[in-house]
Amino acid sequence: MSEMYGKCRGRPKCPRWVEQIPEITYFEPRGNSSPGLAAVCLSVEELEAMRLVDLEELQQGEAAVKMGISRKALWTELQNARKKVAGALTSGRAIEIKGGNYVLDLKRKFECYNCRHEWEEAFGTGRPDTCPACGSVNIRSAHTNRGYAGERHGFRGGE
Repeated sequence: MSEMYGKCRGRPKCPRWVEQIPEITYFEPRGNSSPGLAAVCLSVEELEAMRLVDLEELQQGEAAVKMGISRKALWTELQNARKKVAGALTSGRAIEIKGGNYVLDLKRKFECYNCRHEWEEAFGTGRPDTCPACGSVNIRSAHTNRGYAGERHGFRGGE
């Protein structure tokens, strides 16, 4: 029993909500790189924390809510990510984005026929009844590459 107690420390990490996975997952320095050094591994959720705070300029509390974690957990992910990226940049190491404990938080896009407002809704929340900008019921799913007939799909009533 005492052997088992020493191996289990704290609670396991809960999965983080991630909105996007990067298409390019390997970055290598150009020029005089150090081929003997292993690539720095950045997890998908560490990258998401950096994206939300540093790129999207969200407050840490807002970013934590989007990822479904506490502010302290977000701070830890953010500090780990920044340290890894800074270390890779200063030592000429490659950066590989892979792994982690995350759930992909996909969104559906909608558009209003009346005011052309576009917005996103999370999957599983049902279809919205009205446009959040103008209140019109004349909305549709905003798919890309809809084709000719797709322009009529989603019409919900008159003006």
